[in-house]
Amino acid sequence: MPYLPRRLPQSRFETLRGLRAHALHWPGDAQRPLRVLLHGWMDVAASFQFLVDAFADDTPVVAIDWRGFGDSAPSGADAYWFADYAADLDAWLQCLSPDAPVDLIAHSMGGNVAMLYAGVRPERVRRLVNLEGYGLPDSPPVAAPERMRRWLDELREPAQLKPYPSLAAVAARLRKTNPRLPEDKASWLAQHWATLGADGQYHLKADPAHKRSHAVPYRKAEAMATWARISAPTLLVEGEDDALRLFWADRYPRADFEERLAVIPSLQQQRLPDCGHMLHHDQPEALAQAIEVFLR
Repeated sequence: MPYLPRRLPQSRFETLRGLRAHALHWPGDAQRPLRVLLHGWMDVAASFQFLVDAFADDTPVVAIDWRGFGDSAPSGADAYWFADYAADLDAWLQCLSPDAPVDLIAHSMGGNVAMLYAGVRPERVRRLVNLEGYGLPDSPPVAAPERMRRWLDELREPAQLKPYPSLAAVAARLRKTNPRLPEDKASWLAQHWATLGADGQYHLKADPAHKRSHAVPYRKAEAMATWARISAPTLLVEGEDDALRLFWADRYPRADFEERLAVIPSLQQQRLPDCGHMLHHDQPEALAQAIEVFLR
């Protein structure tokens, strides 16, 4: 049996920056600060259902689908970059909470966007919770020509994502990536992660262009200059499995990340046991408790 949600969301669509954008709303006490959830790369807003169900209070929550993910329209561009996500977030907050700052809770790529946005528009963020959003390794100027060459090479071939014969196969793919994900949650999430196509196959709700690299380099110095402007109290939550080390290895050492964190004016750090990068799937109750304590 698939997972049974405790709090049912409502879908909301808006036209933002010329694109049809989708978000999930879980209603609650309107007197409480709005919580806005930002998903990671190759994920969807519905991925936060388990975390929302674990929240003890009835604070209103919104989870947005980034452009080209979930039920938000793709941009039609050759690739995606952080500036577009930040602009979409700015447009969403103008719709959702134009007069009051919000609490941002963001995972992985979403955490990177949230850190960028909180430094550029610090007055719009009351509290910031970063769930394993590490940024990217520094891209030195000498690497710029090869980066551009790789991007041009990728543009020669159409971007593609593998289809799946059934929702069970999608669920199996989710559990292969994250063995800690229980079967009931994988079955539920598969329904929101993929859609049935005219060919009878299930296709991920993601623009294949997300798989391409980008010609724009990521500059550590620029990230640090932005993170230093974050005024919101910030909580970094990581899983016990060291995702930074496991994924990036020597390309992005821990000392580099700690150097970046040092510029954030008000930072707390917490590590949750028995979970990996998808900590909102692995330990939603423990994560919800840590978030609610911090937000209070």
